[in-house]
Parts: sequence; structure tokens; C-alpha cells
Amino acid sequence: MMSAKWEDMRVLRWLSRPAPTALYDRHLVWLSFGLMMVGLIMVSSASIPVSTRLVDQPFYFAMRQGVYLIGALIIAAMALQIPLARWQQLSIPMLFISLGLLVAVLVVGRSVNGAVRWLPLGVINLQPAEVAKLSLFLFIAGYLVRRHGEVRESYTGFLKPLAVLVIIAGLLLLQPDLGSVVVMFVTTIGMLFIAGAKLWQFGVLLFSGLGLVGLLIVAEPYRVARVTSFLDPWQDPFGSGYQLTQSLMAFGRGDWWGQGLGNSIQKLEYLPEAHTDFVIAVLAEELGLVGVVAVLLMVFALVFRALFIGKRCLEANQLFGGFLAFGIGIWFAFQALVNVGAAAGIVPTKGLTLPLVSYGGSSLFIMSTAVAILLRIDYEYRLETSQAHQRIVTHEKRKRTKT
Repeated sequence: MMSAKWEDMRVLRWLSRPAPTALYDRHLVWLSFGLMMVGLIMVSSASIPVSTRLVDQPFYFAMRQGVYLIGALIIAAMALQIPLARWQQLSIPMLFISLGLLVAVLVVGRSVNGAVRWLPLGVINLQPAEVAKLSLFLFIAGYLVRRHGEVRESYTGFLKPLAVLVIIAGLLLLQPDLGSVVVMFVTTIGMLFIAGAKLWQFGVLLFSGLGLVGLLIVAEPYRVARVTSFLDPWQDPFGSGYQLTQSLMAFGRGDWWGQGLGNSIQKLEYLPEAHTDFVIAVLAEELGLVGVVAVLLMVFALVFRALFIGKRCLEANQLFGGFLAFGIGIWFAFQALVNVGAAAGIVPTKGLTLPLVSYGGSSLFIMSTAVAILLRIDYEYRLETSQAHQRIVTHEKRKRTKT
């Protein structure tokens, strides 16, 4: 009897007392888990027809995505244990490793749909471009800490990180992978802007970048075809505009509430890459506009958490964590916009994944690591703030004791 009363009192205390202050961002954790679960469900649904055709096993890609998800959580747990100071030390070695992987993929890489972007590693095909993104942003965050004043005051300080970007971009364009180059370019510019580079420098760089992208598009016939099919996909619905028209049909069939989970018609091998780059189109068809908006709200809630963490760190003079958090936030936001925009016919088609949702081990591993680094940035900020508060409280107690 006494034991039951004691248990009731414990439950009442648990319900009535506020939760203790956590040293990590709970919203970030749940948003990440939520996106991963949405990705697993939608990949399972979208990949059934292609899995059945290729291996006569309807849940082949779903099981692989589940294994990737477990691997991503293990990698993220390990990344979470690494202090930010260590990440800063590793930023330059990681950059050189990424450059080596980008060279290796050109020599021994695996070609898929005419692009050599994957290194076969037995159980997984590694995409070095994903590793290069995180490595570049780590390097730039470290550079901005070391050369903060130089970036603000001199043009050479502004151009040095861009020289590294040009080298990586050159290797990526040989694959070819223009989409990753654009993501890196936009994120790098965003990080330099946060660091306080002059506005006229951005104007020059923006026009130069747009001109260069235009030249790269004109230089390759398949890129010209992508742009023209994006402008009017119905002009050639069975040729260059096929993928986009099928994606638009999926969005149209979804309407407000969708056809119901598992009831997509476009995934029945009408829409190419339904479980990878165009998984949002299948989601739109099955869960409707409401489902798409819900997923986008989750993605951009995660982005806003990253930007908020970065802002707090910069205000506390934790520069490396602040710049890196802003970089990760811009990276996730822009990549999500391009992925959804391409599927909806707003921007030309690019081979970019939807963060934490699309099928693929490389993308899931790297983006989970990026989220783990965000959690570590927030943890170190909260820990330092908590310790500083404790020191103030201890000092006040000593003063009162003396008086």
C-alpha cells in the first residue's frame, strides 16, 4: 500500500515539475528523426515497383535505406563525441582527403546515367561530392576564425577560400556535377557574408558566378536540353521533358490531401528516380499539398534552429561554431529548395537529394553527421553558458557570505 502511494507521489512530482534544462537542442533531434522516418516511409513506398523489377524483392531499397539509417545514427553518435576544437583541427586534413576522393572517383569511379560520381566500396557506393561539401564548410569556418579581420578588410582575404572552391568545383564539373557546385558556391557566399565581407565584393562575385554558370550550361548540350525542357517541358513530353512532366502529373494528382499512402501511379516506373531525387513528387501524389508543406516546414524548422544556434554562438564569440552552424543551415535550406523546386518545375532539374529524406547512403551519412555537429555546437554553447552562470551564482553567494 505504501509502495503504491510512493509511486503515485513520484508520478505527480514528475508531471508537476518542469523538465530540467537540457544541454542539447531537443527540437533539432526530433525534427531530424522525423525527417528520417518520413524518408524511410516514402522510400519504401516509392521504390516498390523498381525493386520488384530489378531484384524481384519489393522492399529491397527500403531495407537498404533502413540499414543506411542505422549506419547514419551510429556515425552521428560518434561525430557527436568529437569536440569542436578537434573538428577545427581536422578541417584541413578532411579537405585534402575530399580532394583525393574527388580525384579517385574520376579514375576508378562508377558511372550511373552518364555521370561518374560514385566510388564502389562493396556494400555502399560513396559519393565524394557529399564528403566534399561538409569538408569545405568545415574548412571555411576554420578559415573565417583564423582570418576574420582579413576577410572584412582585404580583397585577397575574401578570395582565398574561393580559390579552394574553384579547385573543388573543377573536379566536380569533370564528373559532371553542377548541382553540388552551385550548392557549395551559395553556401560559401552565405558564410562569407555572415563573416562581414563587403557588399560590393558579393556583387562582383554574384555576376561572375551567374556568368560562369551560363557558360557551363551553354557548353554542354544536355544542360541546354535541361534548361529548355524546364522552360516548356510539354514541348517534348516523351523526350527531354519526360521526367518533369511525370513529376508534375504526380503533383497534380496529389491535389490537397493526396491519393493515400502507397497509391501513387507515377511511381509505377513512369517517373524516373522516384525514390531518390524525385521522392518529393511521390510524396506529393500520395500525401498531397498538405504532406509536402508539412515536410518542408520540418526541413525549414531544422534550418531555423541551425541559424538560431549560429547567431547565439557568434554573439557569445564562439566563432567557429557560429560560422559552421550558419553554413550547415544555408546548405540544408538551399539544397531542399533546389530539390523540391526541380520536382515542381520551378528550377531546372539537378541531381540533389532532399536532406535526410531521399534514398542514398552517402547523403544520409553526411547530413546526419552535419546534424550531429550542430548538436555539438549547441551543446558546447549551453555548457559554457551554464558554467558561466554557475560562476556568477557562486560569486554572488561568496559576496553575501562575506557581508
